[in-house]
Amino acid sequence: MASGSSPRLPGAILFACNFNRVRSPMAEGLARRLLGDRVFVDSCGLKAEREAGVEGADPFVCAVMAELGLDLEGHQPKTFDELHDDSFDLIISLTPEAQHRAVELTRHRAAEIEYWPTHDPTLADGARENRLAAYRDVRDTLARRLVERFGRG
Repeated sequence: MASGSSPRLPGAILFACNFNRVRSPMAEGLARRLLGDRVFVDSCGLKAEREAGVEGADPFVCAVMAELGLDLEGHQPKTFDELHDDSFDLIISLTPEAQHRAVELTRHRAAEIEYWPTHDPTLADGARENRLAAYRDVRDTLARRLVERFGRG
């Protein structure tokens, strides 16, 4: 990108991961804060964990996003099949599995796909503070990627 120019913003962005409880809701919240109402932003996952009685965003996600003043307590995970609209200009996949689904989804549509491999913080071991540090690392990495891709807003 040339110095002083801003990136062209898509009209609608979808962030996708496996369960829509950790990485994609973080990216969605951060993108909404960065881009405001200039871009429609949504997120989804491949599978729903509702069968196991799991609802909402991961509690550690809510905690680390609240540190930035972003409230994800009301987030309701959804799958690709539960999207109200699937006419996204850009799909950003955060897991290999979501990347495969994004390719399938856009096979007959004009949409850009990007793959941002993102570590799964739920795999972190140890005490609460160690686990929170892993979630913060993912949050901060996503925030940097968003600014690199879309500018500072």
